[in-house]
Amino acid sequence: MDNVFNILEERGYIEQMTHPNEIKELFGKQSVPFYIGIDPTADSLHVGHFVSLMVASHMQKCGHKPIILVGGGTATIGDPSGKTDMRKMLSRDDIDHNVACIKKQIEKFVSFEGKNAAIIVNNADWLLNLNFINFVRDIGSLFSVNRMLAAECYKQRMETGLTFFEMSYMLMQSYDFLYLYETYGCKLQMGGNDQWSNIIGGVELIRKIGKDDSFGLTFKLLTTKEGKKMGKTEKGALWLDSSKTSPYDFYQYWRNMEDSSVNTVLKMLTFLPMEKIQELSSLKDEKINDAKKIAAFEITKLIHGEEEAKKAEEASNALFNGTGSLDNMPTVKLKNTDISIIDAIILTNIAPSKGQARTLISQGGISLNDEKISDINYQLSEKDFSNDYAILKKGKKIFYKLEK
Repeated sequence: MDNVFNILEERGYIEQMTHPNEIKELFGKQSVPFYIGIDPTADSLHVGHFVSLMVASHMQKCGHKPIILVGGGTATIGDPSGKTDMRKMLSRDDIDHNVACIKKQIEKFVSFEGKNAAIIVNNADWLLNLNFINFVRDIGSLFSVNRMLAAECYKQRMETGLTFFEMSYMLMQSYDFLYLYETYGCKLQMGGNDQWSNIIGGVELIRKIGKDDSFGLTFKLLTTKEGKKMGKTEKGALWLDSSKTSPYDFYQYWRNMEDSSVNTVLKMLTFLPMEKIQELSSLKDEKINDAKKIAAFEITKLIHGEEEAKKAEEASNALFNGTGSLDNMPTVKLKNTDISIIDAIILTNIAPSKGQARTLISQGGISLNDEKISDINYQLSEKDFSNDYAILKKGKKIFYKLEK
């Protein structure tokens, strides 16, 4: 089988590893059970989970066994990593609902059939019934509080207040690795770079009980050139659920990405061969848009299927090139055409308040049917709906069809 280490390295996934030489050797010698954790804090995955699932897919295709851990237990605490405030605690019913929804999305990336079939486990099954005294005696005694407080995930919370409740998250996640190691022979934990401290905790816990074959690997986070996480939009997170982020909006996000992100996105979020990726990434100036279109189509197809990707592509082409169909762009049905431009902006969620809508207009950010709107008191009328619809646009990238 191919050594997946070379694939992950070539595509730029790898950020940090606990034992680089041993991990590469391990991948080349045997099928490795590995796990990736997802906290079910919402009923859908978002782009922040995308890289993890792509890595899991590459791993499985090279013969390794994915264990997808949904944190039904740890979600009752909430991971403090990267957070300045304590997360909202979810009820067990909320968590169970979220887990059921997330499972359906995971199936798009890994197979649950065959020799190295993926499995989904829920750490609520072993965490919620732990005896506190036994746990802190057997597991807690192996962790240094001084070292834990030096971890980046906890340092960020020291000023605002870190609860003991949250501090136990690292112990719980480390115990997850130990449980999976003993139950399924899981030797590797993988996760985003913001999970490095937690992953080290699990690797070291297993080694402290006398084992020497536990490993950890983190992959790079998708970021913009300013260093911000990709997948954040003006409407919030870029969700993988079509009811939260439409296939059109999902497609448009990647269609409008920065030129500097094209190579990374193609490598990490598509299965296109590297030769094709290098060819597309080498395009310059206006031609780089061709690479963005291909990336947007491939990514949307992976998440929403080819049919939805084609619809999103057609709607995008209709707006940018004057070809294709507008049928699949975001649409708001109006009760009547006698509506103010301010109300239209609010109705489409282009802006959340009248004040922000006025600001957008005064700054020249709003157009109707490609005509810039400068009057904050502009009133739409029948003349704006010559084809039974009008196109409301914010800037160059956000479009809505207003239908009569």
